[in-house]
Amino acid sequence: MLKVKILRVVLVAFTLIMGWESWALENCLQEQTRLRAQVHLLETRVKQQQIKMTQLLHEKEIQFLDKVEEISVIDLGGKRQYADCSEIFNDGFQRSGFYKIKPLQSPAEFSVYCDMSDGGGWTVIQRRSDGSENFNRGWNDYENGFGNFVQKNGEYWLGNKNIHLLTVQGDYTLKIDLADFERNSRFAQYDNFKVGDEESLYELNIGEYSGTAGDSLSGKFHPEVQWWASHQKMKFSTWDRDNDNYKGNCAWEDHSGWWFNRCHSANLNGIYYRGPYTAKTDNGVIWYTWHGWWYSLKSVVMKIRPNDFIPNVV
Repeated sequence: MLKVKILRVVLVAFTLIMGWESWALENCLQEQTRLRAQVHLLETRVKQQQIKMTQLLHEKEIQFLDKVEEISVIDLGGKRQYADCSEIFNDGFQRSGFYKIKPLQSPAEFSVYCDMSDGGGWTVIQRRSDGSENFNRGWNDYENGFGNFVQKNGEYWLGNKNIHLLTVQGDYTLKIDLADFERNSRFAQYDNFKVGDEESLYELNIGEYSGTAGDSLSGKFHPEVQWWASHQKMKFSTWDRDNDNYKGNCAWEDHSGWWFNRCHSANLNGIYYRGPYTAKTDNGVIWYTWHGWWYSLKSVVMKIRPNDFIPNVV
């Protein structure tokens, strides 16, 4: 009888322990679910705050530009409207600076920096110089353009709409001037550069490469990587508009708007580090064929002019 009583006590104790463990496990799972929901809510609130901050900064930026635009833009005396900087250069205005242009299909004029050095007539569509501008922006900002359109070396993105309006006018050459923190410089050049319209999601098209920096845009530096490294025919992506070929979101991971594939061998709108860096992803200002993925460049200028441009030196 004693053995039976002991057995019963053991069984009751075992049942109580198992019941307690089951209750504890259920409570633990409920707590995990609650914490996950809280984390998701916090992430959503942080993203909303980031969007609001970006909007406020953009509004202040516009107000600032409105105040100084009349001083910073070079006055052409209302002589005529110019479709790009090459026309301005060949009409005798050969000083680098900000000018007003109006591409043929553009509904209005807009300001752009004209680089009248390097043979003249270059329309600058992007510039990185010091990390002063936030390039981790959403679709609307990249579509309409953002940045410092006042200072000579101010960072900006001209806007996908404006880049399309420029390149739809004819055949354009894209030249990319690159510099590192060791005072070295290289360039990459592509003929027949074109950016599609909004319906095409601002698809990138590039022609033949020439230059000293290597061909990072087409991914032809190695045939086995071209399927994921090429940016040719890629749609534009931002953190809130994922148009890449990657299972994740390249723009979100790399903090940039760009023509991502899976994800990139070039990303000139990445985070502005100062040379070599470490991060979870290769999210710096990258040109793979020169400095690889883990070196962020000091300066970048993307500029365009017609393929058949002939400078008027008279």
